[in-house]
Amino acid sequence: MHVSFQQLRAFASVARYGSFTRAAIALHTSQSALSSRIAQLEKSIGATLFDRSTRSVRLTRIARDLLPSVERILGDTDALVGQTKDISAGIAGRVVMAALPSISATALPPAISQFLRENPRISLVLRDALAEEMRDMLRNDEVDFAISSPIVGDNSFEFTLLTTDRMAAVFPRKHPLHRVASLKLEQLIGYPLILMDRSSSVRHVIEDALRDKGRLAQPAFEVAFMSTAIGMVRAGLGVTVLPTASLEVQSATDLGVRNFADRALVRQIGIVKRRGRSMTPAVEKFCAFLLSDSRRSRRRSV
Repeated sequence: MHVSFQQLRAFASVARYGSFTRAAIALHTSQSALSSRIAQLEKSIGATLFDRSTRSVRLTRIARDLLPSVERILGDTDALVGQTKDISAGIAGRVVMAALPSISATALPPAISQFLRENPRISLVLRDALAEEMRDMLRNDEVDFAISSPIVGDNSFEFTLLTTDRMAAVFPRKHPLHRVASLKLEQLIGYPLILMDRSSSVRHVIEDALRDKGRLAQPAFEVAFMSTAIGMVRAGLGVTVLPTASLEVQSATDLGVRNFADRALVRQIGIVKRRGRSMTPAVEKFCAFLLSDSRRSRRRSV
């Protein structure tokens, strides 16, 4: 049995208007074409749907029983078509992203809030994760994109810069580093270092910078969370290096925070995507919003 959407629409229209003529006008088709669709539908289901006379068209008992189901199918289909059009136009949709914890806690929430005010029918899912975790999420298609540092040495990813994040040393207020006028990264080597673990993008920045100076990072402690590093500094266990934009550094008013003289000691932050993967209009719209927002922020900081 083959039943087409046009046949169901024809049946519902004749039932609604009680007339083949009015139904044909509503559907912008000829009465003969409409009658043909009804005849094909009756043949397919093996039942008469309308009792016709020269004056009226009445639904048969079978037609009355079928009509609610047909109207539900048509309504669901219309809703699906409308939703699909809205998704294609970027009016509705779903965005799943991953982001570094330092970004998830600072710059990203205000951006998400503004975007949702302007696009209430787009839903956003945020997963905060470390750099290596996000790499796996991208490879497994668990997220549409990530906000992270560039993934070095893997051409299957593409990176679009949003901002740069400077590194700073964090130490107790009475620490000798507090008296250093122009701080260099290698000056931290003489003190116990509290560094992020090797899955962190911050760790990669520090190790690369030390390697360029012929030094190796030999931390006294390795931690997974910036808040842990700050807590250990407060306990006098050593000094740490964290991004200045992180909430942990911004909140560490009881500690010494000193930027490095080397302005190249920065972490690039941007949008990381799988190369060659198409994005939904909603994802493209949010990424464009992030890029525009980052440009506005840079202009304000100049």
